[in-house]
Amino acid sequence: MTATPLSRKLGLMGLIATGVCSMIGASINIMPFMIQRSVPGIGPYVLPAFVLAALPAFLAAMAYSLLATAMPRAGGSYLYVSRGFNSYLGFVASFSQWFGLSIVIGVVAYMIIPFLRDVAFNLQWTAAAKALDTGFVRVGLALGLLWLFVWVNIRGGKFYERTVIPLMLLMFLLGSIVIISGFSFTQQDFVAALLQKEGRTMVVNTNSSVDLMTFFSAASLMFASFIGFESIAQAGGEAKHPARNLPLAITLTMLIVGLYYVLFTSAVYHAVPWSFVAAEAQTKDISAPGMLSYLLPAGLSVAIVAGAAVALTNDLPAMLLSVSRLLFAWAEDGIFPDKITQLHPRHQTPYVAILISGAVATIGILGSHFAGDFFLGIDIMVTSMLVNFLLICMTLVSIDRMNPALAAEIKIVKKVVYRRIIGGVGALVIAFFLGIHTYKDLNATVDAWYFHSSLIWGIVMALASLYWAYITFFSGKTPATLINDEK
Repeated sequence: MTATPLSRKLGLMGLIATGVCSMIGASINIMPFMIQRSVPGIGPYVLPAFVLAALPAFLAAMAYSLLATAMPRAGGSYLYVSRGFNSYLGFVASFSQWFGLSIVIGVVAYMIIPFLRDVAFNLQWTAAAKALDTGFVRVGLALGLLWLFVWVNIRGGKFYERTVIPLMLLMFLLGSIVIISGFSFTQQDFVAALLQKEGRTMVVNTNSSVDLMTFFSAASLMFASFIGFESIAQAGGEAKHPARNLPLAITLTMLIVGLYYVLFTSAVYHAVPWSFVAAEAQTKDISAPGMLSYLLPAGLSVAIVAGAAVALTNDLPAMLLSVSRLLFAWAEDGIFPDKITQLHPRHQTPYVAILISGAVATIGILGSHFAGDFFLGIDIMVTSMLVNFLLICMTLVSIDRMNPALAAEIKIVKKVVYRRIIGGVGALVIAFFLGIHTYKDLNATVDAWYFHSSLIWGIVMALASLYWAYITFFSGKTPATLINDEK
């Protein structure tokens, strides 16, 4: 089957915005603070754990950058692993990635509404805030946001760029308020504000230690914050000058997001004592805007809550692009029906794949509303992405032996030995993080077995394996995975 030509309209800024918007969302406003509940005892060591969490993502990003220059097409991790390592693993691992990310898109859309409610509450729009807290309105608005960005994706590269680039810039502008404010106040200022507003007293705790298992567990969970740069690779079939722009966009995105995360987290913990964060996290859901609101005037509090809502909203168009291109790539290889490869007659976008991905994300919204568990979906996504990153690094090690013709197309780091060092070190580090994450999940105390994300991930992998077996052994089809290398 020949590759279906997508229209190459995404420039470097559009690719960077895709990566940045996929990575910066709920994670930065919630994860560095709710980690105090998820991993009790991490205390003041959140920032070092955050920095360590960047290591496996950075190594995987290097592997993605190299492989993207040889295969600048829609499909990302599926394309790279299936061509350069193993076709079966390429499909089942990317299927769990697609499933996890599609559900998380729905979770993100559902989580945006409480931030909008808080904006209305801070503006003293009491009736609007109350309406936004009702189930019907929350689900309806979440579905409206989701399908708005489905439409944006269908409209094509130029319209998509005109949407995500301004959203990215607005997010950084509003996020800078958190950074500047956090470094402008001290923890003693926070103690005084807490006493004034709520009559509560506290003593700043400066003594704490952490054991290695707790530290590594926190880092493995914080790794979720660095998921998203691979969406740039998924857009490979629509990127201008892909051999140059794909690796450049991945590298710049990692640097921009890494710096932003460090500044943002450092600023909040500079102003808010970690002991207060840890205590509050045990009893309620907390976020950066909620904690800094003790220190800021009402207008700035509204701005940082709005910034969190924008950061979450940014996730939707970029993640929809990512998951829909995976589905499109499978259909190109004959794994799914050929109808999914159909392009919009005017915009030249894979609109069928986009619509299907929107439908799966809709399930995520409904599941979030009726089940009420957001973090299970995030844990499944972390497991899926760690496995995918592991396979990407193993692909970089194996591609010169498995597919020397494609290996010769890699445009950067030409020496095989250097590529194998990058891939080998990346595989070892990511396997370590995967082991820590899985161990923590399987030993967690939960209400039912299906709250273990590793077990749910295993079920999804098993279903994907059964489907692969049907396609390869019973349907008479042979996926074009190792033959179709057109760019």
